[in-house]
Amino acid sequence: MIRIFLIFLSLLSILNANALQSAIDKAPSGSILKLPAGVYKGSIVIKKPLTIIGKEDGVVIDGEGNGTVIKIESSFVTLKNLKIVGSGEFTHTLDAAISIINAKQCEVSDCVIDDCLFGIDMQMVSNSIIGNNRITSKDFDLGLRGDGLRLWYSNDNVVKRNKLIKSRDMVVWYSHGNLIEENYGEHNRYSLHFMYAGKNIVKNNTYKYNSVGIFFMYSQDTIATGNVIQSSLGATGMGIGLKDVSNFTIKDNTVIYCAQGLYIDRSPFEPNTHNWIEGNHVLYNAEALHFHSLSENNVIKNNAVMGNIEDIVNDSRGSKTNENEIVGNYWDNYAGFDRDGDNVGDTPHKVYQYADQLWVYNPDVKFFYGSPVISLLNFLAKLAPFSEPVFLLEDKEPKVKLEG
Repeated sequence: MIRIFLIFLSLLSILNANALQSAIDKAPSGSILKLPAGVYKGSIVIKKPLTIIGKEDGVVIDGEGNGTVIKIESSFVTLKNLKIVGSGEFTHTLDAAISIINAKQCEVSDCVIDDCLFGIDMQMVSNSIIGNNRITSKDFDLGLRGDGLRLWYSNDNVVKRNKLIKSRDMVVWYSHGNLIEENYGEHNRYSLHFMYAGKNIVKNNTYKYNSVGIFFMYSQDTIATGNVIQSSLGATGMGIGLKDVSNFTIKDNTVIYCAQGLYIDRSPFEPNTHNWIEGNHVLYNAEALHFHSLSENNVIKNNAVMGNIEDIVNDSRGSKTNENEIVGNYWDNYAGFDRDGDNVGDTPHKVYQYADQLWVYNPDVKFFYGSPVISLLNFLAKLAPFSEPVFLLEDKEPKVKLEG
């Protein structure tokens, strides 16, 4: 039978000893510790199934600038309604608010994490819930902060409705079968970064003012749907990136106000595989689709490409952009007609690379991008080409009107 321990501690006793650690050590396995408001000394370790709940607002666990504030080394541990502050500052020891190692069926929910280098560090954790937490790193330069949420060899977890503000990255490395849903990221580096991960679902997240929204690397069999990526910062600010990934579904996402909307690099990677890029809204970016290296066998269908400076950029001559299946998209600069009214253009939409895209192969030329000189070169190249333009892609059934 689970016993409920109510801890009533005076501020004096907290200052003189780690009363919370003592209570944890004395509590039988499976106990629930309900903490009243107050400041509790951190650097605690939990090695048994246990629940710690802040029974009211104002429960603070303070690491006092040393190491990790709470270490969980057991399965079936729950932390709820706590404010966790003051981890150490060392990246090589992964100083964090919460560290969970080699555990399953744990839960961290409704917690506020502030002034901690790393937020929640999960190593070899499965079937656990990370929900409705607010995580902020230390007030360091972006690259010196720790990751707000880090999954490493951690599978089948639910990460839902968390807010990562002014952290570094949320990373999912060597981790499979996770649901990442309805999270929010702002003023981070990578809001979400995957590497060697598969069969994850990334759903209905919102990421704003980060360097990169979502970047997938060396991964496969993942679905990303319903996400909103807005205003990725910097000259190379990226919405969604795909590098060496296969069997991905990128569907019904909105990418808006970024330098690069969708970045595709050597994807799909595995032979005889595809990626499906369907139903997305790629709006008002500097570049809508940016292809790098060999990228063929993508299925790009029913997307809305509107208001971008460049619809297609190919920065490497061997990327074979024309060998992707591109059909049924809406292109706001399509110049054809729809005489039978079926909302399909009577002629294909073809995209070429003209003189105004000289900057793609020579970054020094980009200084003149948008200038009257480059615009004039582009006009003359289309009017009377002095060299054959590079054919990038053809949409044989372009939509004439934006649906939905």
